[in-house]
Amino acid sequence: MGCTRISKATGHSFPSPETVTMSEDFMPAAEFGHSLKGFGVNLLVRKTAPSVAFAREVLGVEVMYRNDDFAVLRHDGFRWMLHADHTYHSNPLQALVGDGALRGAGAEFHLYGIDPDAAEARARARGDTVLQPALDKPHGLRESYLVDPDNYVWVPSVSIEV
Repeated sequence: MGCTRISKATGHSFPSPETVTMSEDFMPAAEFGHSLKGFGVNLLVRKTAPSVAFAREVLGVEVMYRNDDFAVLRHDGFRWMLHADHTYHSNPLQALVGDGALRGAGAEFHLYGIDPDAAEARARARGDTVLQPALDKPHGLRESYLVDPDNYVWVPSVSIEV
């Protein structure tokens, strides 16, 4: 942490998460797009700042980049994106995320290896909604269900003995 990262594909350097500001470049959009493999998640949010703050402060995930339009987050090698609603002006999903929309209904985003008790305590300290406090589950995980500012449900969990 705290150092500049270099793209293996192009040699393009970009700043570490702690030093990124809204005016600095992450990497060219096409380079980032080409780096995506396998399964991807993109969440539409009202504004990136509150969602990034929740992810960093409650879940403890890495913020690779954030500006007012877009953010890239990472946990245990998995990256996901946030796009602010205003960036989807010509996308068909925009009709589904208008004012009052229930975002993420029916979806749970599990983050394995994150202490659910600690995440729950941080969520409560911030005034975030705790949908379910940390509990030991019969499938061998201790989980809590936490709701972010855009009503997405995040489930930090750790393995337990059953």
